Amino acid sequence: MPTRKVHIQAARSFNHSSALLALSVLADSAMEHYRGSFDNPAMYTPLVCAALSVGAGLHGGRDHRQRTHQIRHGIYLGAAAAGIAGTGFHVYNVTKRPGGWSWNNLFHAAPIGAPMALLLSGAFGAVAERLRNEPEHDPQLLGMPAGRALALLVSAGLIGTVGEAALLHFRGNFQHRAMYAPVCVPPVAAALLAQAALGAPRERWLARAWLRVTTALGFVGMAFHARGIARRQGGWRNWSQNLFAGPPLPAPPGFSALALAGLAALRLRRTET
Repeated sequence: MPTRKVHIQAARSFNHSSALLALSVLADSAMEHYRGSFDNPAMYTPLVCAALSVGAGLHGGRDHRQRTHQIRHGIYLGAAAAGIAGTGFHVYNVTKRPGGWSWNNLFHAAPIGAPMALLLSGAFGAVAERLRNEPEHDPQLLGMPAGRALALLVSAGLIGTVGEAALLHFRGNFQHRAMYAPVCVPPVAAALLAQAALGAPRERWLARAWLRVTTALGFVGMAFHARGIARRQGGWRNWSQNLFAGPPLPAPPGFSALALAGLAALRLRRTET
């Protein structure tokens, strides 16, 4: 397979992963900020940035050209900046409550990890656009082979997302055995991906298989969350209340987006020397 095709395919895959992450953020922030009555006008920002990132990701996923699209790149950088600012706002929301930095506030205040998903979406899109500008042979990102850089980025994203899932599932007292899956499966994927990034380029069948399991985990997790909503009083007939009170429906596909990006990074890493 030509090197050019591999690195442009990787860029397109990261565009698609950025779109899926942004869609998850759009749905989640719309629900959570609606529940918060949009008290602060800044609460509209992630909705706008995530919606633009979804559009940019879908557009980039169909773009085979070997050059950065400046509008898409600007949208991605804006989303990343909004994710950083949102994390700051959420940290402030936790610390200003009585008791400050405590488990109770981490459980019930604004979720610290949520804006980081928007940061990841913007970062994935931005590196995809940078990758398009790289030469056909030996593309580089951040001073290292592009496949290595992308694999390390996805590995870090997986670890951060596991932290958020662990916090929320701990709050739910791990009342179903399946709640252990998102804190057990993705960390292994992150470790295998980091090993592939730091080791010699070669076929990594175990990492690829584990990332595929992680991709499936995200969509299966969404089904479990839908079941959790259905089991609440009134079920889906009382959707207007249970969507907000039940497990967050848009959250699990974030793992799928990260794992799909990891698979693209592995394909590119395999071609490097």
